Amino acid sequence: MEIVILDSGYRSYSIEKELFEKNGFRLKIHSDYKGDSFEKRDFAKNADGILVRHTPIDEVFLSGMKNLKAVVRYGVGYDNIDVEACTRHGVKVANVQGYANHAVSDHAVALMLSCTRAMWHTGLQLSEKFATPPVPDVIELHDKIVGIIGIGRIGSMFSKKAAPFFHQVIACDPYKPDSHFNELSVQRVELDELLERSDVISIHCNLTKETGHLLNREKFSVMTKRPIIINTSRGEVISEEALLDALNSGKIHSAGLDVFEDEPITVRQRELVNHPRIICTGHYAWYSDKSMLELQRRAANNLLNFLKGNEVDDCLN
Repeated sequence: MEIVILDSGYRSYSIEKELFEKNGFRLKIHSDYKGDSFEKRDFAKNADGILVRHTPIDEVFLSGMKNLKAVVRYGVGYDNIDVEACTRHGVKVANVQGYANHAVSDHAVALMLSCTRAMWHTGLQLSEKFATPPVPDVIELHDKIVGIIGIGRIGSMFSKKAAPFFHQVIACDPYKPDSHFNELSVQRVELDELLERSDVISIHCNLTKETGHLLNREKFSVMTKRPIIINTSRGEVISEEALLDALNSGKIHSAGLDVFEDEPITVRQRELVNHPRIICTGHYAWYSDKSMLELQRRAANNLLNFLKGNEVDDCLN
């Protein structure tokens, strides 16, 4: 039986190689991180199992598969996988849930504090405004409200880490019961109330049909407190055009982004990422020395268990 890793790019695949070969599977690794999806489909046409990062696994891709039984995505998000189409084709799907709770929540806190302390372009402050605050609105958090959009594993961890900084934590998540909010001592609110009341807004939801451009021009108009926007979830959750307008008009204080609508960044996004009130990192909030290895190990084990007919906790269908 054959297992294919479609989107390479990790430093080593020794974890996968040892696990699969020990269990009698042949492993093939595509040499490119990016690449043509049709060429990748041809590369994987005999695969029984696929490990994937960004290649679209949709009806077109699945129609070229002969033996495919399972697909596992390296990561939490799975917007590149058409789960319904996989179900129709009898293909099991899983992601890797909760592997980077600490890494992503740490990163979100770091972006938040960088924005509150105006650490967007420190080189300029050192050379031109030494010993002078770079902007007048460097803020404190002890009397502020933080709003969390999506309070699953990562959002919950962020709430625990952020709570000591703030006067109050509020959150919205239609898929979590009241008991979950109560356990975290977080007030449950609807999205518009969160946008209206929050001084800092941190986004931790998955990208779905519901959450695409969740923060758009209309939603930015609801914000009354010039909040800081932090996004470590998916870039497409925010309309970057609307975000840039909100920054330029002073509707929001600043933004810290690890994810973007187009990745890697394109010329179209240059004005946004170079804005004087934004700090950007290149989609590595998920990474730490521990989380990287955990991601690869759990993704490989999920796929192996699928192919052995075992239950997989992260199964999506």
